[in-house]
Amino acid sequence: MQHPDQYKLKIKRVYEPPDEYDGRRILVDRLWPRGLTKEKASIDLWLKDIAPNTELRKWFGHDQSKWEEFKERYLAELKSNHEQIQTLKQELDKGDVTLVYAAKDADRNHAIVLLENSWLFR
Repeated sequence: MQHPDQYKLKIKRVYEPPDEYDGRRILVDRLWPRGLTKEKASIDLWLKDIAPNTELRKWFGHDQSKWEEFKERYLAELKSNHEQIQTLKQELDKGDVTLVYAAKDADRNHAIVLLENSWLFR
């Protein structure tokens, strides 16, 4: 059996097909992804409240010039989101987890901030 610290956390667009290496698939968006049924998305858990709040999400608007400030604001928001962080920690204690998101920009989105700051839920 793997030690919990060896479990993997990764991210993936929700529109990519699930695979055997995903482990638990957790949707980390506040809104359900357009055009996907629950079956096709293959989501095990929807943590909508771990996503950036609506105001922050709209302010960012995937504007590359706001990326650094978005990361700082979202991280500050996450640090006070104890319930969602605890839920994610419990999921990681069970095994591999893939955080799935709908954003088109694979390089600048909130799932990356979660992945880069996984120390929050270790």
